[in-house]
Amino acid sequence: MSGARRIPGAGLLAGAPPVSFCFDGHRHTGVAGESLAAALIANGERVVARSFKYHRPRGVMGIGNEEPGALVTIARPTGDEPNVRATTVELYDGLEARGQNAWPSVRFDLTAVNDVLSPLFPAGFYYKTFMEPVSAWPFYERMIRRIAGLGEVPRVADREIYTSTHAHADILVAGGGAAGLQAALIAARAGARVILADENPWFGLGLLGETATIDGLPAHDWAREVGKELAQFENVTLLKRTSVAGRYEQGFVILCQNLRDAPPAAGDPMPRWRLWKLRVKQTIIATGAIERPLLFANNDRPGVMTTSAAVGYLDRYGVLVGGRIMVAAGDDAAHDAAARLARAGAQVTVVDSRDSGSRIALEAGASVEWRARAVNTRGRAGVTTVRIEGSAGHRWVPADIVATSGGWSPALHLYAQTGGKPVWDDTRQMFIPGTTEQGAVTVGACNGTFDLGAALGEATSAAVKVCEAIRLTAAARSPVAENSHDTAGAGQWSEVRGRKRCFVDIQNDVTVADLDLAVQEGYRSIEHVKRYTTLGMGTDQGKLGNVNGVKAIAEARGEAMSAVGTTRFRPPYVPLPMGVVAAHLSPDQHHPMRRTAAHQLHEAAGCVWLNAGAWLRPQFYRRGGETDLEAVNREVLAVRRNVGLVDVSTLGKIEIAGPDTITFLNRVYTNGWSTLKVGMGRYGLMLREDGIVFDDGVTMRLGEQHFVMSTTSSGAGAVYEWLTMLLETRWRDLRVTLMPVTEQWFAAALAGPKAREVLGRVAEGFEVSNDAFPFMGGRVGRVAGIPARVFRISFSGELSYEINVPADRGEELWTALLDAGRPEEMAPYGLESMGVLRLEKGHFVIGREAEGRTNPYDIGLGRMVSTKKWFVGKEALDFPEMKNPRRRQLVGVVPANKTERLPSSAHLVLPEAPDKVGGSQGWVASMAWSPTLDHDIALALVEGGHARTGERLLAYAPIAGKKVAVDLVAPHFYDPDGGRQSG
Repeated sequence: MSGARRIPGAGLLAGAPPVSFCFDGHRHTGVAGESLAAALIANGERVVARSFKYHRPRGVMGIGNEEPGALVTIARPTGDEPNVRATTVELYDGLEARGQNAWPSVRFDLTAVNDVLSPLFPAGFYYKTFMEPVSAWPFYERMIRRIAGLGEVPRVADREIYTSTHAHADILVAGGGAAGLQAALIAARAGARVILADENPWFGLGLLGETATIDGLPAHDWAREVGKELAQFENVTLLKRTSVAGRYEQGFVILCQNLRDAPPAAGDPMPRWRLWKLRVKQTIIATGAIERPLLFANNDRPGVMTTSAAVGYLDRYGVLVGGRIMVAAGDDAAHDAAARLARAGAQVTVVDSRDSGSRIALEAGASVEWRARAVNTRGRAGVTTVRIEGSAGHRWVPADIVATSGGWSPALHLYAQTGGKPVWDDTRQMFIPGTTEQGAVTVGACNGTFDLGAALGEATSAAVKVCEAIRLTAAARSPVAENSHDTAGAGQWSEVRGRKRCFVDIQNDVTVADLDLAVQEGYRSIEHVKRYTTLGMGTDQGKLGNVNGVKAIAEARGEAMSAVGTTRFRPPYVPLPMGVVAAHLSPDQHHPMRRTAAHQLHEAAGCVWLNAGAWLRPQFYRRGGETDLEAVNREVLAVRRNVGLVDVSTLGKIEIAGPDTITFLNRVYTNGWSTLKVGMGRYGLMLREDGIVFDDGVTMRLGEQHFVMSTTSSGAGAVYEWLTMLLETRWRDLRVTLMPVTEQWFAAALAGPKAREVLGRVAEGFEVSNDAFPFMGGRVGRVAGIPARVFRISFSGELSYEINVPADRGEELWTALLDAGRPEEMAPYGLESMGVLRLEKGHFVIGREAEGRTNPYDIGLGRMVSTKKWFVGKEALDFPEMKNPRRRQLVGVVPANKTERLPSSAHLVLPEAPDKVGGSQGWVASMAWSPTLDHDIALALVEGGHARTGERLLAYAPIAGKKVAVDLVAPHFYDPDGGRQSG
């Protein structure tokens, strides 16, 4: 029986309400918010799982994500969740958990016969056995798959809610211990945008029980105060219960946040997990260190745990893990832990391999035996006795807990994931960070610094350094830590080779003998040994066992630890729920959602939102009981007859400057730019190298060497990357600089015959008459008192002005324009209405009419292809095929009977052979009801379409089963001469 019990009033959750939970059909009582592992220990549940290969009993060994053995299945209303570490589940009322990988239960598992047959299953046995007869292979496979494995895959669809989010920060601090808190505080005070993430429910857990003081406060009280101060900063985001799962190139980081363990209340849409996708400029890695267990015979029995875990359950949850505890260690930190366990009421024995050390455990009532070590354990369902070997000989000592401390291993996973190389410190007996990689710095125990005062100083220096890297000035004051000392020691190793099995990987049942066998059979690289033996390939990824494994391999090879090295650290640091990995696939999270500056005003005006690529844009604004079509028709007619206002901030904007800008524009656009005057703009067509239309837009000349290029909303990023590539790799002689500024500007367009009157009321510093401000002109001044760039360009075919102001003045501009347009009853309009307006005018759109195979001649823009200069794509346009009159070309389509509606996604076929295989003459690219013309209109790509105006075809939608007779017409349905937009 275990002597575990609760200590009244102890731990961080003292006073929390009791809750009921169930494990393997047994009802227990715990404390709300404590870990399931703590509750199981407190209720005497020693065997909570079974190991992977031999089905040996497993108990709780760690206290966090390093836990290798205590894996359980949580029964949830939304579906069972297997392979959950009991150390990371917060207890709630009604929680139901069960053991896994056992039959009929983890207490009595018949498949534990594997343990008896273990000599038949050495490392790599599956490469050497079950070869004959071939006909039995399916039987072998079913048998092995049934016996092996861990949790069972749920048989029903996961109904849990997951979410993901995107964010940017100046500095990410990974780890909320003393060093992480100090680094975050320094950066926050300097004004940096900081995200502090820690996997635990509280910051500063490593300071619990710490005897040192920081700035005169007990260490954990200091941590609590720093947490409170950080919470007051608007530039700081605090993320508890959040694991920094992966670091990638260019500052991309993945975080996984546990939002709740308990099922939500009825109707509560609170997600279970959130995936954070971050872009950060600098990362401070303060992930601490993981205590290494000692290796000895039968070191895997329930009751064997790390010393830090044993004392951690007492400090955090007020749970004393056993009544008779043996602490097997070789440093003074373990004596500190033994003293705390003894003061809590445990009978503690310390066996220390050193000749002498701290007397704190002895003074607390523990017995101490020097020059001694644990070498074996006994017990069927958990440790009952421990065999110790010392100067007094060998003997068995009663104990229900063996708390071991073989040294510490800095948690270098995040450091190494992007290429950092750990190096072996022979003095400290640990792997520590090697060269510092760009954009990241390690501090505290993660950096091999275990003295509290030194760690705080290191964190301060690191924070100042990363602030300087992002051009911020930070105060370099480090708090004063008194009574601090190095808690790590040099670590210790046990002599482990012998007849009894000594387990290195607790989850996968990898023993020292397995590693010896792999080396004996010729496996030299640690990566090969890992795969041959499955060392560190479990859900814990070897957080506790890998360094011990490296030591065993080094001894087997007769080499130094540095010669063996480590396996590659790959993300994620912890297992991620599949649901949260796929959360971005939901319609509203497929991209980082971008919003314009007037988003809240659109929302208040009753807009219907549309996901347009990465942007959330108003589709239209519904009034009263309008249908969607009625709302769009109203907005279109308001622009045609009066004036409308549309948010066009999403259009790409690239500032171009330099003495060679005209040469640059001549090369990237098909048309010429040498004659463009300051204060005027020109429409440009950009091609790929194969002569296919890539993007289009207006570029304005604001000064002799200053231009602003407008791109399509969807092409903003691709165009900038393309232009940058050209300048940096092909045209390095050109003196041109580019700057993407889309997000820095808010843009709104006034469109309609009364647009000039509205703009005139708020324009300052420039005239709005047709003579003073002609079509394709650009002016700089103020609009409603806001510094603005105003461009007279039109996508609707009406008189139009695009007004650009700094993004932080966007709401102010939108409100001012609406006020100025009240006499004309100006109405805002959305993306759907804009699409109808451009369709009436006959403007093509990238991705629809220009669909990746379309060249300028196909869409009727051959006149824009200069014959006097070279440009990207010119050679391809000279191929005869590019001017083949049979190519699919842009035409307009109207129903022969104007009262008929065109089918969507229709092909155009010959009336006499509508069902002929391969008989499609083209297809409808865009289609809409035109309230201006009072009938359907469409743009289509038709084979030889330019020469077929007036021909009658059938618009045929086979799936819908609809055929409509249509006439091919010119693509410009409205104001073909352009008088309305230029007058």
